[in-house]
Amino acid sequence: MENQCQNGTETLLKVSTLNCIDLSNPDIHQSVSLLKQACLDCGFFYVINHGISQEFMDEVFGQSKSFFELPLNEKMKVLRNEKHRGYTPVLDELLDPDNQVHGDYKEGYYIGVEVPEDDPEAEKPFYGPNVWPEDGLLPGWRQTMEKFHHQALEVAKAVARIIALALGLEVDFFDKPEMLGKPIATLRLLHYGGQVSDPSKGLYGAGAHSDYGLITLLATDDVMGLQICKDKDAKPQIWEYVAPSFYSQSWGHARTLEQLYIQVSHFLWSTLHRVLGNGQERYSVRLLTFINPIFVIHIAYFVEPSHDCLVKCLPTCKSENNPPK
Repeated sequence: MENQCQNGTETLLKVSTLNCIDLSNPDIHQSVSLLKQACLDCGFFYVINHGISQEFMDEVFGQSKSFFELPLNEKMKVLRNEKHRGYTPVLDELLDPDNQVHGDYKEGYYIGVEVPEDDPEAEKPFYGPNVWPEDGLLPGWRQTMEKFHHQALEVAKAVARIIALALGLEVDFFDKPEMLGKPIATLRLLHYGGQVSDPSKGLYGAGAHSDYGLITLLATDDVMGLQICKDKDAKPQIWEYVAPSFYSQSWGHARTLEQLYIQVSHFLWSTLHRVLGNGQERYSVRLLTFINPIFVIHIAYFVEPSHDCLVKCLPTCKSENNPPK
């Protein structure tokens, strides 16, 4: 534990205890119960036995680190485009403008669903060809990231099936073509360069925010930095560290997001979170999934539904006494 001064108030920080969802567990009822409790408590949980080998995760993190170690002029050749593919420099993103004096002390790289430029689907937001470093610069880099994108999406779908059961829906509810059949799934490589954060001065590795979409999967190295706030309206806000799990064979952290929050009529929520630097480099990887379809290197995977999905309250989450909000 440690104390942190925030807006003149000393707030005790602690490490949060998260539920662990074992995707190999034959007792699906136990997995459903643990996930439901996690979503009601804080929106974050660990995922283990997800089918992605530790050896391949090591390769992904190694390749991610190799990219971020390139000279800045090389990274700027693959700068993020209008389809949100490619490199984002340090300070490029500002997640909490009310409390940050400038952008996040992190750099990143976006990789989405690969859609050829001449495909009509490429006209849709977040769809199109990816931006890749030259093969001669980082041999095998593209192949590693494309394979990881595919495997991570399968993990997201497995988690979505447990979420469906937790909501009293059919297990394949989120597998529909308009949901995760053709998702907007974005892989994000992240590197925090070793700066020390100071919330009292508006300095953050990543400012406080909540994710949108359906599910975020996050894998990190062993450097502490991720914090969550279970009650964003509390005065003062209480921030808890989330222990990294990269070296315990866990995917890392998964969380439910804003689109699911809408679909379940505020029954589950997207948790406020941020990253504080402690002077150590940190890597992570994350995937955000949207419907249609996180060194630190972070690797984050964002999963959202298809472009054609109508986001509305789910049938099992509304009644006369609990109308959609």
